[in-house]
Amino acid sequence: MELTAVPLEIPADCNLVAGQAHFIKTVEDLAEIVVTAVPGARFGIAFCEASGPCLIRTEGDDPALVAAAVANAQKVAAGHTFFLLLKGAYPINLLNAVKLCPEVCRVFCATANPVQALVAETPQGRGMVGVVDGERPRGVEDDAARAQRREFLRKIGYKR
Repeated sequence: MELTAVPLEIPADCNLVAGQAHFIKTVEDLAEIVVTAVPGARFGIAFCEASGPCLIRTEGDDPALVAAAVANAQKVAAGHTFFLLLKGAYPINLLNAVKLCPEVCRVFCATANPVQALVAETPQGRGMVGVVDGERPRGVEDDAARAQRREFLRKIGYKR
């Protein structure tokens, strides 16, 4: 088995949700989740079919985001993985709905950070086994950093 770190592309001002699902219906259900959870959000989804024609299935309302999701799917090339790119929305707005989607087995990340997919390859094929999301910690927050975090969350409306 060979393990490879595959850098994923996240266009400017976008977020990525990457995960694993199990059925061709996934791509349409994820699209419905986006449009109902965050009306007006721009998005692109690519889902790697793992049997039959083994196509990368797509949905979305932004051709550039669909193309970027497809590029990620092609680089990872692992069955039953999906790549959802969002613009004008944050994963926090729809992540629980994505996790509750009947086809979704797991979510590996929801991020705007630089991210690498960890891909295992065997004679049968490839599988995404995890991600490296962002950078290493540089320390532990102190009282000033804690206050700054709390102020930021209230400023953007996620806490009162």
